[in-house]
Amino acid sequence: MSCLRSVSLVRCFVPLTSPSPKNVVQSFAQHVQNSSKYFSSSVAEDPLAGVRILDLTRIVAGPYCTMVLGDLGAEVIKVEKPNEGDECRKWGPPFIGKTTESCYFVAVNRNKRSICVDMKSKEGKEILFDLAKHSDVLVENYVPGKMDKMGLGYNDFKKIAPHLVYCSITGFGSCGPYSKRPGYDVIAASMGGLLHITGPADGEPCKVGVALTDIMTGLYAHGAIMAALIQKSKTGMGQKIDANLLSTQVASLINIGSNFLNGGVEAQRHGTSHPSIVPYEALLTKDDCYITVGTGSDKQFVDLCHRFELPDLAKDIRFLSNKLRVENRKVLLHILKDKFCTKTRDQWLELLDGASFPYGPVNRISDVFRDPHILATNAVQSVEHPVAGEVKLVAPAVTFSQAQNRIRLPPPTLGQHTEEILMDVLHYSTEKVNQLKNIGAVA
Repeated sequence: MSCLRSVSLVRCFVPLTSPSPKNVVQSFAQHVQNSSKYFSSSVAEDPLAGVRILDLTRIVAGPYCTMVLGDLGAEVIKVEKPNEGDECRKWGPPFIGKTTESCYFVAVNRNKRSICVDMKSKEGKEILFDLAKHSDVLVENYVPGKMDKMGLGYNDFKKIAPHLVYCSITGFGSCGPYSKRPGYDVIAASMGGLLHITGPADGEPCKVGVALTDIMTGLYAHGAIMAALIQKSKTGMGQKIDANLLSTQVASLINIGSNFLNGGVEAQRHGTSHPSIVPYEALLTKDDCYITVGTGSDKQFVDLCHRFELPDLAKDIRFLSNKLRVENRKVLLHILKDKFCTKTRDQWLELLDGASFPYGPVNRISDVFRDPHILATNAVQSVEHPVAGEVKLVAPAVTFSQAQNRIRLPPPTLGQHTEEILMDVLHYSTEKVNQLKNIGAVA
């Protein structure tokens, strides 16, 4: 695929001094104009072409954030521990074929180059400082205080690279009684209420099937980084960004949080149903499949009644408004569920075709990737991995009319680009690179 080619990105630095905002913007605009001749037409359409990300993250939230930035055209340098790398590399099975490349790792680490650096060594720290001078953003997800103890905290980088946007992704933030705790997705989801409101009404709390809190935190961090880059283009100065799993989860409670704060309503588990909209849930078919339907308006409910072959239900005084349908939830759902059990999945999908209300089958993952819409939108793309061969990845979810959001590089093997980065980005000599390898500072 043509999108797999490696690209050489032109730097988009603003000066490290503190000129007036007007001069900074003029300088930046002139830089872009002068740099345009170095871009091919396709590279010039990458929104973040010329932005370099120094990625010190592991696991999911941080790597997901930097992957999204990489999809948008940023050059992402993934810094990993020699001989070990990102812990996520070992999270298997499954692995790809007979290799040790984990399916988990490749899902969140495309469009990156890997360099192995011993961050605890003096020489390793110097490498990171040198890379920071040539980067626009640094992202890390260590427990608060750990980077400071290593001499790699925000204030350490600010001294040598004041232009740097430094984003810290943690479990609980940089202050508060839980700040020093390590945090994983399921812990933040537990403490932030998500597990309590997920699952069947009469069952145990349930974990969401993917690390949703991690992903949301990565997206929050990605948006904050984009905003900081815009601000830097005006001021020339970087700043520190704090993003954390628990704050993200609480912020993502939306109406559930508001229901408690403003209505005094304690949330309960509702399975696939909705506390404020009826009907809005998965219904069982005759052949033991599920189809989810939802009616957000009275007009949609009338359409549902006719498609369910229950026209009189639309005139029933107990169900004339959503408020009444919520109050009479049990009665209404009993009628709808009984009716739904009379036909198979495919029969219902045919009857629902063209409905004014949203609906969709509860697909297995194998069904998802056979879905005609997924196939038609090229949601899955293949890349050639240096060890695993063909690797299939889910493409970026957002498209642009005047830009590209794309898979350019396969997920890297551990330390695949160490020499390349040291020599091409930092212009270290072959002799110096060999010396660093001999003492174990890089691998």
